[in-house]
Amino acid sequence: MDEHENTGGHDELAELVDAARQGDRAAFDELVRRTYVDTYTLALRLTSHEEDARDVVQEAYLRAWKGLQRFRGDSQFSTWLYRITANAAFTHVQKRRRHRTSTLDEVEEPVELRPESSPELVAEARAGLEEVADALQQLPERLRQVVVLKDVYELSHEAIAQEAGISVAAAKVRLHRGRKRLRDLLYDQTEAGRSERAM
Repeated sequence: MDEHENTGGHDELAELVDAARQGDRAAFDELVRRTYVDTYTLALRLTSHEEDARDVVQEAYLRAWKGLQRFRGDSQFSTWLYRITANAAFTHVQKRRRHRTSTLDEVEEPVELRPESSPELVAEARAGLEEVADALQQLPERLRQVVVLKDVYELSHEAIAQEAGISVAAAKVRLHRGRKRLRDLLYDQTEAGRSERAM
């Protein structure tokens, strides 16, 4: 997270949020500055494409500006913004899939995943983060969504269910299936690498 949040910056962010809710655009611009990196990183992880991620970030901040009156401070501003960004990303991906077919050429730099947040991923990520990122991109959108939000951003099952518009039970099922599919993909990649080295 931003250093401001790590050093007692919660109060500063709360003040900025309050000011922005009163229509102070400069305060909102400062909120954007402090949260942009994390917001863009999440958008990139969920869309796998830099141009799409930029579009999602722009849409997310637009939604946040319009929806500030609905932010009651029950959660951190960054968590609220994550949820808006996730919703914007999934809407964007759905629209993109209706209008064009994704190709492997659209996949940009490998996505960095924090495997330490999940012991299961640590055990399966022997080949390195690039292999984990490649495997993530092969997951169906609905499974990748819950894996990223849980294992990367550590959202609760309840928050994930809310974002995906499903029940908590369904969120847990998708997370289990997503992790299992990820393990299988990583195992296949590891075995393929061993076969190539043995040739």
